[in-house]
Amino acid sequence: MSEKTSDPEKKSRAGRDLPAAIAVGGGLGAAIILILLFAPVLWYVLVTAALAVATWEVTKRLGDAGYKVASWPLLIGGQVVMWISWPYGPSGVLIAFVATVLVSMVWKLLAQGISNAPENYLKDLALTVFVLAWLPLLASFGVHLVTQPDGAARVATLMVVVVCSDVGGYASGVLFGKHPMAPAISPKKSWEGLAGSLVVGTIGAVGCVWLLLDNHWWIGLVLGPVLVVCATLGDLVESQVKRDLGIKDMGTLLPGHGGIMDRLDSLLPSAFVVWAVLTALL
Repeated sequence: MSEKTSDPEKKSRAGRDLPAAIAVGGGLGAAIILILLFAPVLWYVLVTAALAVATWEVTKRLGDAGYKVASWPLLIGGQVVMWISWPYGPSGVLIAFVATVLVSMVWKLLAQGISNAPENYLKDLALTVFVLAWLPLLASFGVHLVTQPDGAARVATLMVVVVCSDVGGYASGVLFGKHPMAPAISPKKSWEGLAGSLVVGTIGAVGCVWLLLDNHWWIGLVLGPVLVVCATLGDLVESQVKRDLGIKDMGTLLPGHGGIMDRLDSLLPSAFVVWAVLTALL
């Protein structure tokens, strides 16, 4: 008599271990809420630590694919780019970013020693600058939020709207998704999912601006759609990077989610959007 076998890793239609993903996501959310309520300064510690791991994940994956980015300038310079936003704001971030680019240029130039010509200099240097801009530069706006007036509420707005966008997109995509948005990049994303993200994300943005930031509700009508579109594009960017590298996830640290970088793909551009929109309109 034959026995029925089942896949030990039960996955949702989104291709993830859904119970593990919910547990990890809930744990991270609870940790962020506690930090914002009782010790907002720890937001810097949490984000910079996460970005250090994410940078390591990305550089390792690139190395496995044969690319040799300037790993140490990325890791050290990336930390400086984020931490310097605390005392000096965006001007300090710009200085640290340019300084890290210059160090990376020299680092890759001399990586083979002064007696040997660099190999794949332009390609590896371009990837180094790309990773520096993609991870620590965008993340610097997210950590800097907490130093602004109502900083904890601004960070909460970022997290809530991104979660609303993800939940709305997931539910709408699973229930109604029939028209792929960009099948060559991310086959599971649909226009119906994007519509769900726009609706739920905008509702979340309006609620956060009105209730958390105690400001004009219409600002949420600006923030919500812009953030949702940027978050979706950020997800697509990482999908294409992983497609180029021939991998499914950047890492394996978070069950049901992949690596740290796989959770930051939509948050990174969203952090800049929240900082820019709220700085301009509040």
